[in-house]
Amino acid sequence: MSNYAIETKCIQSGYEPGNGEARVLPIYQSTTFKYDSTEHMGKLFALEEDGYFYTRLANPTNDAVAQKICDLEGGVAAVLTSSGQAANYYAVFNICEAGDHLVMSSKVYGGTFNLLVNTMKKMGVECTVVDPDASEEELNKAFQPNTKCVVAESVANPALVVLDFEKFARVAHAHGVPLIVDNTFPTPINCRPFEFGADIVTHSTTKYMDGHATVVGGCIVDSGNFDWTKYPEKFAGLCTPDHTYHGVVFTEHFGKAAYISKIVTVLMRDLGSIPSPHNSFLLNIGLETLHLRVPRHCENAQKVAEFLEAHPKVAKVNFPGLKSNAYYELAQKYMPGGSSGVISFVLDGTKEDAVTFMDHLKLAAIVTHVADARTCVLHPASHTHRQMNEKQLLEAGVEPGLIRLSVGIENVNDIIADLSQALDQI
Repeated sequence: MSNYAIETKCIQSGYEPGNGEARVLPIYQSTTFKYDSTEHMGKLFALEEDGYFYTRLANPTNDAVAQKICDLEGGVAAVLTSSGQAANYYAVFNICEAGDHLVMSSKVYGGTFNLLVNTMKKMGVECTVVDPDASEEELNKAFQPNTKCVVAESVANPALVVLDFEKFARVAHAHGVPLIVDNTFPTPINCRPFEFGADIVTHSTTKYMDGHATVVGGCIVDSGNFDWTKYPEKFAGLCTPDHTYHGVVFTEHFGKAAYISKIVTVLMRDLGSIPSPHNSFLLNIGLETLHLRVPRHCENAQKVAEFLEAHPKVAKVNFPGLKSNAYYELAQKYMPGGSSGVISFVLDGTKEDAVTFMDHLKLAAIVTHVADARTCVLHPASHTHRQMNEKQLLEAGVEPGLIRLSVGIENVNDIIADLSQALDQI
């Protein structure tokens, strides 16, 4: 599928039926798979042969959808997870263990922040938080001898800071570690991080990839570009024998697929955050229209952002598509087709005014979600980022009165009319 356009890959990648087989990707709703001999199954467990034997590790439906996302991102291997949180956790934990350290942009989703700063600290992994707008010299100071990776988001949720991929990639690679980027908001339709130096991409497929608020899921894609063997002591889990698999060395046995293969054979084996095949089937349906929906989200969001920016009751609008935005130039460089359908803005009033505005919306729903076909809204400081203290909220770009608006694919005039009538109430 590498020669096809991304629109074609959305529909065709991942599954190619043979003669007389189902045209639509089948749901392999089975926990296990039958073999005719003990020897054959033994070779699967020993990683001597490829195949399926237990869905916690791999399943044909899951693998087909993972391959589609892999093709969309331009990677060499991918794996689905049961949630976006699981994807970010596995992406880091696959190469970090107790005593290690990582560097993370301060402008990330609140759940990711809490996972890497607090929960993983309990596992012995320390995290240094950096300002994504910091200079390379300042970023360099965050690294330690035991640093194993750098984590950031293409477009931060909900601050909508656009990552300078090339700057972060240069710094990460200068210290011999990979750059892991969450590409959930722009999706590979609008941004392909591997082309700008990122090494690993994660997704909450729950968002635009599903697009209809039906299934929770995640994905990890490896570019295959980071040379783990150049730093064998730093990445011993990939470059030295794994005694739980009879001494297999992942980089030797799986080559460029070593990183994803270790997630499948070790983390899925031991932690098991695999998606249901039925959820993957539904995700695949969403992916088939991703290339149609994302441009409409972005087109609507651009018009809504311009409306809000001109409204007297709105103090500030964060949207990379606005020329007044601090990240407009970076957005034009890395995602000229649009960033996403998500806007954040601050009303010219109190926190109570924000609550009044949200409670008077009729078309837009208050939900803990973004990137749905339907327009939705929430108050990050009260909802998704509630676990953060005031200092952490400000570091993440979340002001107390900030409202996150996910613009859907309804008629944009209806969306603007709903926002206008709600603003009239304050």
